[in-house]
Amino acid sequence: MSEQPHQFPGSPQRYLFEGRYRKLVRGLPQTIFFCPECKGRGCDHCEGLGRLVRDSVQDLIARVAMPRFKARRNKFHGAGREDIDVLMLGNGRPFVFEMTKVKREDIDLEELAVAINERSEGRIEVFDLKSCMRKRVAEIKQATCEKEYLARIEFSDSDLDFAIIDEKLDAIKKGGRWVLAQGTPTRVMHRRGKDIVRERWLELLSYEADGDARVLRLRSQHGTYIKEAISSDDGRTKDSFTELLGAACVCAELDVLGVFLD
Repeated sequence: MSEQPHQFPGSPQRYLFEGRYRKLVRGLPQTIFFCPECKGRGCDHCEGLGRLVRDSVQDLIARVAMPRFKARRNKFHGAGREDIDVLMLGNGRPFVFEMTKVKREDIDLEELAVAINERSEGRIEVFDLKSCMRKRVAEIKQATCEKEYLARIEFSDSDLDFAIIDEKLDAIKKGGRWVLAQGTPTRVMHRRGKDIVRERWLELLSYEADGDARVLRLRSQHGTYIKEAISSDDGRTKDSFTELLGAACVCAELDVLGVFLD
């Protein structure tokens, strides 16, 4: 008798499937973005929604999957996450979708993916769906990986000599991987609770000019804060692009092009 991939002893009826998703629009979080003021109950700050953003990748999958499985609750487990304003393109990000109190199990996951993609056309795409064991949650969350990004950087000084900037970018690209020392970014300090300095490698694969902006193709170790690797976050990231180029710059737009699990 074969083992059912969605069950484990002592738990409500569960079903888990894994796959990958692409996020095609900005302003869409990976998981439900509960209001920090009311913690989901609804208040004036969130206009009664209980959340700061109406939809998430989790919601868009759940609206199609939950009725089919006749499930009551769900959880979304991603192999990392991208910021709300960042696209997830390329080969997509691995995830596990977990449901509890499931009453139906005979769902064709290929058809489910088609239905999700049709309902969320232009917003997300899911693919390679397959049922999985509960242990996949830990495996995906703990997996090490490399990532590729496309980052548009803009400079605060419009009088820069961009020939010199490009010479420095050429030198960075030629130098290959280098190691950043990154303190916990200011923008996530309230969630992390403490300041931790981590070392992560980064590599400039290529770049091109777009007016006074530069569009960089980057490859990095998992856990690298790309925005801060560009801006330096007021010096909290050492050997940032701001430092290496000798010019203040920010990441104006960021896309994830690939998540490559080891």
